[in-house]
Parts: sequence; structure tokens; C-alpha cells
Amino acid sequence: MDSDNDLTGSIRFIQTQDLSIPTLSILTMDGSIRSEAVESSMDRTTATKIYQDMVYIRILDQRMIAAQRQGRLSFYLTCTGEEAAVVGSVAGFCPQDMIMSQYREQAALRYRGFTSKQFMNQLLSNDLDLGKGRQMPIHYGSRSLNYMTISSTLATQIPQAAGYAYGQKMRGKDACTLCYFGDGAASEGDFHAGLNMAAVTNSPVVFVVRNNGYAISTPTSEQFSGDGIAPRGVGYGISAIRVDGNDILAVYEASLAARELALRTSHPVIIETMSYRLGAHSTSDDPSSYRSVAEEQEWREKDPIARMKIWLINRGWWSDAQEQSLQREYKEEILAALKSQEKRPLPSLDHLISDVYETTPKHLLTQFDQLLDHVGKYPNHY
Repeated sequence: MDSDNDLTGSIRFIQTQDLSIPTLSILTMDGSIRSEAVESSMDRTTATKIYQDMVYIRILDQRMIAAQRQGRLSFYLTCTGEEAAVVGSVAGFCPQDMIMSQYREQAALRYRGFTSKQFMNQLLSNDLDLGKGRQMPIHYGSRSLNYMTISSTLATQIPQAAGYAYGQKMRGKDACTLCYFGDGAASEGDFHAGLNMAAVTNSPVVFVVRNNGYAISTPTSEQFSGDGIAPRGVGYGISAIRVDGNDILAVYEASLAARELALRTSHPVIIETMSYRLGAHSTSDDPSSYRSVAEEQEWREKDPIARMKIWLINRGWWSDAQEQSLQREYKEEILAALKSQEKRPLPSLDHLISDVYETTPKHLLTQFDQLLDHVGKYPNHY
């Protein structure tokens, strides 16, 4: 008797392919709308702002990589190649919605209104840094823009986002939480704890996972064997959608719908954006050691900025002359901000341990006194 055949003939197991999630795509590579797709609701004003912010971040990334190589700042992480996934999603939300990001979403901060000088203040840790120089570069935060300060520890913002969104619901706020992270963070335990918490508490949080193919040097094929990350949301009872992360229209429309669904049902949503990190993981990384030039070139041909530019020009909303002017303006603005803000002094030691605790612990006060004594002995070192 063939027991295996007998078992499979009477009992059906759910397989990976039974949970496959399609990818939403609206915009083709030649800038036209797919025949089966609905026309985007994005108006000219929104489209122009989105495009300009995408271009700004691309130029900021280029300039800051160069500045790091020149020794003007210690570390940097780019958003290059994933601009549509970030700007397209944040554009679908409102200013009162809290953003909890990882470390590649500076484009969302720019969309909310962060200035070139504010970027430089944080990157350079000068006296105007909103974080008071306590964190390494790219760990942005802004209370006024509802952008929670970034933590280096991977995925910690996911359960925090679930809790924050629950608080928004309890206070009856017309707001939700937008939580960003990468595919690598989705392999952390906090991902599972956060999604389960959000589902059980019925919290209005939208999780946007940037599936860019790699967790530093580890490809997704070595991280998981299932159909990406979106199906995990379904497993937790969370509404899920997958989009072409380089298609600005698909990301934008999915984000608008996700926010509306999260607030209307007071329930979490997960958006998986399929994209690619065109640059290195960070300025400390060399991607040539783990991926091919051919692979990178394939994705460069899917550049989200170039794709949106063609769509804008086809609609008569943009021109090559405007492009040249914008590129020149942003390059000058960013370079000027770097030059001016790197001349500013470092934060005063007086603020090193202030406003962290309501009452500063004794051990910190003791350490601070020891530091001041050290500085007094070696003033030329500081």
C-alpha cells in the first residue's frame, strides 16, 4: 500500500502557489498607462511635487556620497532606486499621520518639508541638529513633521508603530501611522510581533515594506522561500497588496487606498513594494562582491525617476528645460547648505544628557562629571 499517495489523495495541503499575490502596475516603461489599468487620480500639482522631491533626493544622495568620500561626514545611506516607493507612498498620507521609518526613507521627510539645511544639520551633527548630535548620520527625526526619530536597531519601529496607531485610535484621532522597513527587517522577530499586535488590537497602521532584493549582502532567496512578504500579512489577518515599487502611480494609488481602508476599518494594512537598491547598502558597503553588473543594469533601465519623467512629459506637465533648471537649482542648493552648515559648531556638552530622562539617573551624572573633568585636562582635544 502506498501510504503517501493515499494520504495526499484524501487530504489537500495548501501550497505556496495557492497564496501567490499579484503585483499592481499602472505605468509602463514608456510612460503610458497599461490598457487594463485605471487612470491615476494624481493631479498635476501633486505629480510635480512628487517628481521634484524624487529628483532632489537623488541629487542629495549623490552629493552626500561624494561628501563622505571627501571625509566631510562619516556615513551615509542612499534612497537611490527606491524613490518612487517612498515618495509615492508618503504622498498618499496626510501631515497628521505619524511616520516611523527605517533609514532609507529620507525622501518621505523631504516630502513633508525638511530643508537642505536641516538635512545637513543632522548629517553633520552640528549645534542645530534636531537630535542634538546624539546619533550618527541619517538618523533623522522631526516632531513638527510627525517623523519619529530613527533607531539603528533593525525593525524596532514595527511594534512601536502598532502601539502608536493603537493610541491614535484610542484618542479618536483622524490619523494613522505609516511604518517603513526593508525586506531584511521582515526577517526580524519584531516584524512578527508588530504585525500580530496591530492585527489583534485593530490598529490603523499601514506597513510599507521595501522589498529591494537584498538585506545588505543577503539576497531574498536566502532569507525566505515563500512568495515574498505580503502573504505574511494575510497570515496575521492583515489586508495586503503588492505593487511595482518603481511605478509611481501604482504606489500612490495603493497608498491612498491603504490609508482609507486603515482608517475606515481601524485595521492594519501591508504594502509590499517590489524595487531594487541601485546603490550600495551604505558607504561602508561594496555591492560588487555579491551582485553582478548585469543585474544592476537591468534595474537601472527600470529607474523610477526616468519612468515618471516620461509620463510627465507625455502629459505636457514637464519639459527638458524644466529638468535642466531643476537639476541646477538643487545641486547649488545642496552644496551651499553643506558648505554653510559644516562651518557651524558642534553641540554643547551641556546638552549631552539633558531631556532624555525626567530625572537624570545618578550614574549618568557621575559619568558626565568625569567627562567634564577629562575635557578640562585635555581641552585641545575637544
